Parts: sequence; structure tokens; C-alpha cells
Amino acid sequence: MAVEVADKGLVTVFGGSGFVGRHVVRALLRRGWRVRAAVRRPDLAGHLQPLGMVGWVQPVQANLRFRWSVDRAVEGADAVVNLVAIPYASGRQTFEAVHVFGARAVAEATRKAGIGRLVHVSAIGADPEATSDYARTKGRGEAAVRETMPGAVILRPSLVFGPEDNFFNRFAGLARILPALPLIGGGRTRFQPVFVGDVAHAIADSVEGKAKAGTTFELGGQEVKTFRECMELILDVTERKRLLVPMPFPVAALAAAVLQYLPKPLLTSDQVRQLRTDNVVSEAAEKEGRTLAAFGIQPDTLAAILPTYLSRFRARGQFDRRSRAEA
Repeated sequence: MAVEVADKGLVTVFGGSGFVGRHVVRALLRRGWRVRAAVRRPDLAGHLQPLGMVGWVQPVQANLRFRWSVDRAVEGADAVVNLVAIPYASGRQTFEAVHVFGARAVAEATRKAGIGRLVHVSAIGADPEATSDYARTKGRGEAAVRETMPGAVILRPSLVFGPEDNFFNRFAGLARILPALPLIGGGRTRFQPVFVGDVAHAIADSVEGKAKAGTTFELGGQEVKTFRECMELILDVTERKRLLVPMPFPVAALAAAVLQYLPKPLLTSDQVRQLRTDNVVSEAAEKEGRTLAAFGIQPDTLAAILPTYLSRFRARGQFDRRSRAEA
């Protein structure tokens, strides 16, 4: 017997094929929303199709730098989610173009189409006066969204972790081939890693009107970890012994000046500047209830999630049954 699923409407998700995007798409589909995934390369978004029933996921081409494609992507939608962000600038994909111009384009297109619900995903540390280009343009993008759609819900996650993340996976991969891992700035920068599934849950709740309009939420996990503690956790989960070498910020900046020119930069000067500032939920957000708790979400822990996807980096593979005592 066929199972009927309630059709709540259509949500356009900009950046739906990315790391956070695929989890947001899954969360929305499970709740009965149809999804239009607006991405630069629809031909590379095939992995989204199996997440829902036939016809419920529609990848479409859209580039935030071209306003006409943004307008087309939101036509007929009931809600809009903007997840688009870049970790470093490349060619015409600059921070200004994506984080500021793009954020405003999505907000203006949403308002023009008469859509009342917009969820904009930013980042903790977003500030128009920040020293790093990433954080500064994120802050200016938030301002553009607020100016255009005051009722938009803005979500600022800390470091997001999950199966496809670019932080824990990257350093676990480096630990597989390098004898030591760098502790930029001495490894003292603090993060509040938040599981991608929890972030997706909060976004889906916001789409469904469960977040107060016009509010900015800061999303962090249960634990605050320093850069050093994150590296130690990676080594523990992957069962590897590596040196942790402090790298002062001036030295890291010199290294980044070279590494940022690789096709896929290992480190950029702007990322070094970002690491000078802690990435944790603010006291104001905690006091005002603008955190995951507002959504009734009990955050998943690093200890519970990391082994599910970092075990593949163990020396003897993820299916090794030997205990650590035997090793």
C-alpha cells in the first residue's frame, strides 16, 4: 500500500548540493517539503535525488553573481534558504561577490517574489568591522539581508562537523601522511563545533516558522574545544601518534602566503586572521536564548559522531577489530 506524504510546499535552497546543503535538503524532505536545489552545477547535484521521492528534488542552475538566475530560482517557492559561502576567494568567486552581493540578491529576489520566509545562514564571528575578509563580508551580508528583509531568520553556526566536513577530515588526512600537525597560533583558538545534522534541524525549523522572525541565532555544540584539543581528538579517534607543533601567527602567516596559491589552498592569510578570534557562542546569545536550545535541540557530541566517519583514517582501516590494548 502506498504511503502518503504531506506536501507542505516548495523550498528553494541555494547551495543545496554542498556539505551543509545535502543535510538541509534531507531534513526538509523528511518533513514533507519539496526542494529546489539552486546550485552552480546542477549536473553535480545528482546525489540529492535519492534523498526524496521521485520529483521532490529539483536541481536548478543559479549563480548568486547573476541576479536573473536568482530571480528564476525562487519563482513559485514558499520559502528560501541561503547556504552559499566560500572558504577562500577564487577568480570571480570573491568574498564580496558571494557573501555580500549574493546575500542581497537572494533577499531582494525573495522579497520581489512575495515570499515571506527567508533563512540566511551566516557564521559566528560575522562582523562588518572584522579584520578577516571572510568574517567582514559575512557581517556585511547579514546587514544587506536585514535591510532588505527585516523578518529574515539568520543562523550563525560555529565550526560545523559531519561526514563531509572540511576541518576534521582535512587534518585526519594530513595526519595520515605527515609526522606532525601544526598548531596555528599555539592551538589556543577556541571553537564550539556543532553537528551538521543539528544545524539542518534548526534550518528546517526556521523554514517552518518555529524561529522568531527577525532573530539572529548562534549555533554551537555542547563542548568548547581549543584548536589543540581538536587535533588531539582527531589523533585519538584515528589511533595515530603525531607531534603537535606550535606555529606562531607570524610564522603561519608566512606559510599561508605561499600555501594560499595552491589549487585547493591548505591555508590562506585570511584564515590565519580568522584564527586570531575565538569561534564560540556569545554570552548575549546564551542569555537571550538565541541558541540551539531555542529549537529544543540537544546537540550531538564530537565523541559520538567523529568515530563514525574518521575511523577510515586509522592505520589499519575502519573495519579493524583489534582493541587499542592489543595494538
